[in-house]
Amino acid sequence: MIVGNFKNLEAAKIMNPAAVNAAMKVLVSPAEGWEGYVMRVIELGEGGHSPEHAHDWPHINYVIEGKGTIRIGDDIHEVEAGGFAYVPANAMHQFSNTGAGDFKFICIVPERGHQ
Repeated sequence: MIVGNFKNLEAAKIMNPAAVNAAMKVLVSPAEGWEGYVMRVIELGEGGHSPEHAHDWPHINYVIEGKGTIRIGDDIHEVEAGGFAYVPANAMHQFSNTGAGDFKFICIVPERGHQ
């Protein structure tokens, strides 16, 4: 069992060279007993974005702070706190911060999708 607050976790910079002003905090993973999945918070600072990428697993996202866009294929969706998205496997996608302040969202992936 684990109970915590993401505010108390250290953020690890996302080292992919195509990511800008991006960090990640792992909340729950197999290390905490959730076999097969990882729940993390992605933090994109002002002007930040994830790399444009695709992979063979889906993921679930829930926006907890800020404003941004989620590009899935050729479609760009504006989102803010309370927004959510399911990104299917093999879909080209990218998250971008379009607001002032941080854009933070929960991202749940299969364990093999956590990097």
